[in-house]
Amino acid sequence: MVKPDPVRRRVCFGLAGLAGLMATQSRAAEDVVDLEWRDLIPPGAASRHTEFQRLLPHDETAMASGQPPSTGVRTDWNGRIVRLSGFIVPLDYDGTGVTAFMLVPYVGACIHVPPPPANQLVLVTTEQPYEADGLFAAVTVTGMFGSASTSTQLAEIGYALSADRIDAYRR
Repeated sequence: MVKPDPVRRRVCFGLAGLAGLMATQSRAAEDVVDLEWRDLIPPGAASRHTEFQRLLPHDETAMASGQPPSTGVRTDWNGRIVRLSGFIVPLDYDGTGVTAFMLVPYVGACIHVPPPPANQLVLVTTEQPYEADGLFAAVTVTGMFGSASTSTQLAEIGYALSADRIDAYRR
């Protein structure tokens, strides 16, 4: 009877484990849901944020009061890993890096024009501070997504995203 070589067995199990890990990572990459802003609006509800995209501010102190009511949020992607692109409105910093920000669908939202409805705003948090290129940096964020009602001085927010990855936006 031949005894199995423990080193060879470890290598075989190690390769099998590596193959399993690679398959899991491949499935995880396939499971990322690419969202667009219109995907955050419940079916049958009209998007109302476009009416504010070209307004110039007259009284920036009252921006939050100009936020239109939300038509509700979608829960389809709660607990899913998603990827969404938008613009940063910083809320919290660690040194020079942003650790919490609103992801908004267009430049100026919440600062220079009234905020869009809550279902068009995402609160993003990250453990690794993101070095933004200034206010309204264009980014793509990937991470765990969910509906979560949050209130800030700037606006009511309908969604939250725990960022695993933040990249400068590229077309």
